[in-house]
Amino acid sequence: MLSSFKLKCIALLKYSTSFLFLLMFLLLQNTSLLAQDKQLSFNQVYMFGEPRILKPLPPLQGWFDDDNYLMQKRDATTSAIVKVNAKTGEETIVLDYNKINPNLDEAELTAEENIGTTKDYTGLLFYKDNDLYFYSIPQNKVTRLTENKDEEVNPIISPDGKKVAFTRNKDLYVVNVETAKETRLTNDASDVVYNGYASWVYMEEIIGRSLNYRAFWWAPNSEMISFLRFDDSPVPQFSLCIADGIHGALEWQRYPKPGDPNPIVKMGIAHINSNKVVWIEEDENADQYTAWPFWSPDSKQMFYQVLNRKQNDLQILSANPETGKNKLIYQQKSNTWVEFFEDIHILKNNNGFILRSELDGWRQLYIYDMNGKLIKQLTKGDWNVSEIVLVDETNKKIYFEANKSNMLETQLYVVNFDGDDLIQLTKAAGTHNAVISPKGKYFYDTYSNINLPGKMELCDGNGNLIRMLGDRKAKIFDEYKLGKVELFYIKTDDGFDLPAMWVLPPNFDKNKKYPVLFSIYGGPGFIDVKNSFSAYLDRFFISQNDIIYFVVDHRGADYFGRKGKDYLYRNLGKWEIKDYSTAVNWLKAKSFVDSTKIGITGGSYGGYLSCMALTLGADYFNYGIAEYSVTDWRLYDDVYTERYMDLPDDNPEGYKYGSAITHADNYKGMLRITHGTLDDNVHFQNTVQLVDKFTTLDKDFELMIYPNERHGVRFPKWKHAQREYVNFWFRYFLGKNFVKR
Repeated sequence: MLSSFKLKCIALLKYSTSFLFLLMFLLLQNTSLLAQDKQLSFNQVYMFGEPRILKPLPPLQGWFDDDNYLMQKRDATTSAIVKVNAKTGEETIVLDYNKINPNLDEAELTAEENIGTTKDYTGLLFYKDNDLYFYSIPQNKVTRLTENKDEEVNPIISPDGKKVAFTRNKDLYVVNVETAKETRLTNDASDVVYNGYASWVYMEEIIGRSLNYRAFWWAPNSEMISFLRFDDSPVPQFSLCIADGIHGALEWQRYPKPGDPNPIVKMGIAHINSNKVVWIEEDENADQYTAWPFWSPDSKQMFYQVLNRKQNDLQILSANPETGKNKLIYQQKSNTWVEFFEDIHILKNNNGFILRSELDGWRQLYIYDMNGKLIKQLTKGDWNVSEIVLVDETNKKIYFEANKSNMLETQLYVVNFDGDDLIQLTKAAGTHNAVISPKGKYFYDTYSNINLPGKMELCDGNGNLIRMLGDRKAKIFDEYKLGKVELFYIKTDDGFDLPAMWVLPPNFDKNKKYPVLFSIYGGPGFIDVKNSFSAYLDRFFISQNDIIYFVVDHRGADYFGRKGKDYLYRNLGKWEIKDYSTAVNWLKAKSFVDSTKIGITGGSYGGYLSCMALTLGADYFNYGIAEYSVTDWRLYDDVYTERYMDLPDDNPEGYKYGSAITHADNYKGMLRITHGTLDDNVHFQNTVQLVDKFTTLDKDFELMIYPNERHGVRFPKWKHAQREYVNFWFRYFLGKNFVKR
């Protein structure tokens, strides 16, 4: 039997051990809670610094064939493009950069820096010191293709991999990759004439920035190139002021504003072997827009589009590449506007073509014969097809992305050529982006939603998961206490359910009062609210500092089809601010919203709406930051503006009402205006004229100009712009200076 003293000692030891375990448990629990309570720093969010809470997904690069997808692989031992068997995951090297690089040493090139590959991955194109080089893997040969002091712009390898087309000094050229024989295809370029190189307004508003002024397209047979010729001589010049040095300088830009003459444009087809150009027969002096050619698979026909100046009558024509003769095959008219088709799919063997058109008020799929006769409307409903992902002619299926099941989501679907068996292939809630193998056997899918940073999955053709390929969540993601994100709808008095999203502060208390920051772009047909995760973490930084981050779409967003967008015709600014004001009233009804601190911010069109919100909507919005903003539509380019506002002479009242300058006398809050002095898109003139009006009216505002910056502010000045952005909201919303952490 143990003595009383020993029993007391054992009891004390048991108590002490239990206490230690309890103490350790509490410490671990507290550490776990602290680990989930981290806040994002300014450097993490705005400077994209460490530590990163998001990680990149695998760098996949499409499909090699129906069984293998391509991936860029770089690690300590491998630098290559590999093909990965979808079924087994087995990797096979397609391009081994480590093996190729020694063969490029003499030319001082590195394989990783190639600017293009042939379709069969046997040739690499390089650009170095204003010249082009081509490396043939089978021949182990580097060929210098050009030797010219002038720059080769937009070099594109032909479909057969044997030629490269480019523009030089705005004329069109082609060079043989084996012999380096160069052929000049056009000869009349000047300071106002461009062949295969877009006029500014075409680049910005018709062809798109992604093509980087390229206005030529290879035929599938690699024997012809369609291109646009521009004559900018009728287009008025606008001066951009460079304030550098002692005397400064002017940069001149051909820029048509509403009602101005446009460039004279015509479509040509350059025949490589005969070195001749066939011009498509049309009236090049007609006041219209010509663009977007599409070749038939056999290269025997070229389809192109013509849109009238008012942009309400679009024609698709078929041209004979040998004669230039054309014929009308499709026409679409509207009481408001029609936009160019950027994804016409021409079927093989003259079996017709597929359009993604708003013909019935929603963007749906249609199939026509080669004479433009409707065969079938393939999809129908109050929803939009956002992209045609794959047309599988063998199995007569079309894969597309749409918001059919949920207006705030994008899912992958497939439908037969006869419009039957429409099936949704992706299932997870969110916004999906799928890349499908050539015959639809597999696809890999990248998706996210408001609470999921992003995943990449490999699926079979029926949408069944094969394996997970990647997850954007870094290990430390869950250590951060991000705000609560919610999606909802706000009803207007005339029946529109406006999609909205907010991020509530992490420690949200309904008994407190919070400022609200609207973040918008808001252009016609644009979507600001989606069930997706934003990798730009600004919304979470703002919310963690006790500001409600808020996004809402107006009736002109793509969600509402033509019915909603048509409200904006000849009325830019009016309905956007009306719907945003409805959202403000909805917010003010919440007990936790500080109605004296409603802010709005945006750039470009979002800057325009921020200016309008503080003027036309001055009774609803108290603070704003407007970046590189349109302030009067008479000052922006004609193609974009006239599409929505008509010509100035035909809609003078709409132009007047849609100007923030018109409503400047209503202004009573605090607006910060920022602009780059060399903005060649939205001219600095817009800001100058609004500032002139404000100062004439003796209004208080803030102004920050960024010398020599274009449309937006880039590094290194980006850092200053973002710090000032955060400082503004801290100063006016929180009454304190921002302390960078």
